[in-house]
Amino acid sequence: MIVPTKRAVALFAAAAPVALLGYVTSLALDWLALFDAGLLLLLILDARRAVPLSGLSVEREAPESFSIGRESECTYRWSNRRSQAARLLVRETRPQLLGGVLPARDVIVPPLGTRRDTQLVTGVRRGREVGGWLAVRSLGPLGLAYVQGRIELPWSVTVYPSLPAARLKASVAEAVRRRESGFATLRRPGEGSQFESLREWVPGDDTRHIDWKATARRSKVIARQYEEERRQQVLLVLDAGRLLTAEVSGEARMEHVVRAALWLAFAANYHDDNVGIMVFSDSIEHYTAPQRGRRGLRQVLDALAVVQPKLVESDYPAAFRSLAVRNRKRALTVLFTDVIDRMASEAMVSHVASLRPRHLPLVVTLRNPDLDRAAAVRPLTVGGAYRKAAAEELLMARGEALAGMRRSGAVVLDVPPERASRAVVEQYLELKRRGRL
Repeated sequence: MIVPTKRAVALFAAAAPVALLGYVTSLALDWLALFDAGLLLLLILDARRAVPLSGLSVEREAPESFSIGRESECTYRWSNRRSQAARLLVRETRPQLLGGVLPARDVIVPPLGTRRDTQLVTGVRRGREVGGWLAVRSLGPLGLAYVQGRIELPWSVTVYPSLPAARLKASVAEAVRRRESGFATLRRPGEGSQFESLREWVPGDDTRHIDWKATARRSKVIARQYEEERRQQVLLVLDAGRLLTAEVSGEARMEHVVRAALWLAFAANYHDDNVGIMVFSDSIEHYTAPQRGRRGLRQVLDALAVVQPKLVESDYPAAFRSLAVRNRKRALTVLFTDVIDRMASEAMVSHVASLRPRHLPLVVTLRNPDLDRAAAVRPLTVGGAYRKAAAEELLMARGEALAGMRRSGAVVLDVPPERASRAVVEQYLELKRRGRL
C-alpha cells in the first residue's frame, strides 16, 4: 500500500492555486494536470524505490512477564538486507495489558546492517494475553511516499500485580521475624502445638496443658510445654463471584483483594510458611496446594495475575467440599469475600463453620466506604432520610452475618479496602505470635 507523505501533500496543495488561472486561460488547467500527473508518477517511483518490508526483519528481546507500574526494557533488533538505508515509521500495537496502540516512532536501519531500538514497557493491567503487531511505513529516497505493511510480532505476556509494595511489606515482616528469633533457627517455647518439654505447672498456665500421667507419677502438677511451629500452611481462598465485581472509588474490589492476598503470600513466604491458593466462583477455577519457598509463591502469583470476578453466584458448598478433600493438613484458610446480609450469605456462613476445628478460618471482607458515609450523614431531606435508613439496615444485616461467622470460630477481618493489605498481614503475624496456627 502506497501512502503519500506530508511533503507530497504540500506540493499538491501548492499547485492547487494554479487552477484559479483557468478562468483566464485554459492552458493553466493543462499545465496543472501535467504537474499533478508528473508528481503522481514521481510518488509511485519513489514508493517503488523504498526498501520493501520483505527486505526487513525484526526480532524482539523482552521479559516474559511484567508487573503493574514497573518499567522494563524491550529491545528490537532490525535487520536490513538491502543496499539502501531503510527509513521507517513504526507504530506498534501491543496487548491492552501493555498499553495497546503506541505513538509512531522513527527507525533508521543502515544498508546491509542492523539497528537496535530500545523501548520502555510498562504493565498497565494484570492478566495474561497474546497478540500484537507492527504497522511499518518505509520511506522512499525522495521523501514523497511510504510503502506501508504489517509485520506480525505477537506478544505472549503475563502482567502480575504490583510487586514493590508487597516486597517492602515482606521485608518488614522478615525484619520482625529476625528480631524475634535471631538469624539461627531456634526452638522457643510458646503457644504452638509441637511438644517441647515437661515442666512444673504454675498458676496462670492453661489447665488444658496439664499432663495428668506425669502429674500422677511425680505427685505434683506437671504441664506440657510447647514450642512454636516454624512452618505452617497458609491457603488463600478467593471468592471470584458476583460479590467482588462491584467497584470502590473507581477501582474493582477484586483489585484490593488481589493486593491483600499478594502481601500475605509474600509475608508467609518470608516466614518460611507453605503458601497455596484456591480461586472459585460457580466452579473451582484454580487450586494449588500449599508449597514452600519460591515455587509456592510463583504459583500464587500466576493465579493472582489472571483472576477476574464474574457475575455469577458462587458455589460455596462445592468450594468447601473441595477444600475438605484436597487440603487435609491444618492450615490458616484465608477466605477473601464479602457479605451483604445474613440471608444472602447463609451458605457461606454455614460452610465457614465447617472448616473448624481442622483449619483456622480467617475471613477477610471489604467495607463499603460509600455505605458507611450514607449511614453516618445527617439527612437534610426526606430522600436523604430514606437513604440513611436503608444504609443502616444493610450495615446491621452485614454485622449479623459477620457475627455469625465469629460465633462459629472464624476470625473475621472487616476493613476498608485501602487498609486490607496491611491489616491482613498484621492479623497473620498476630495469629502466629499467639500460636493459633
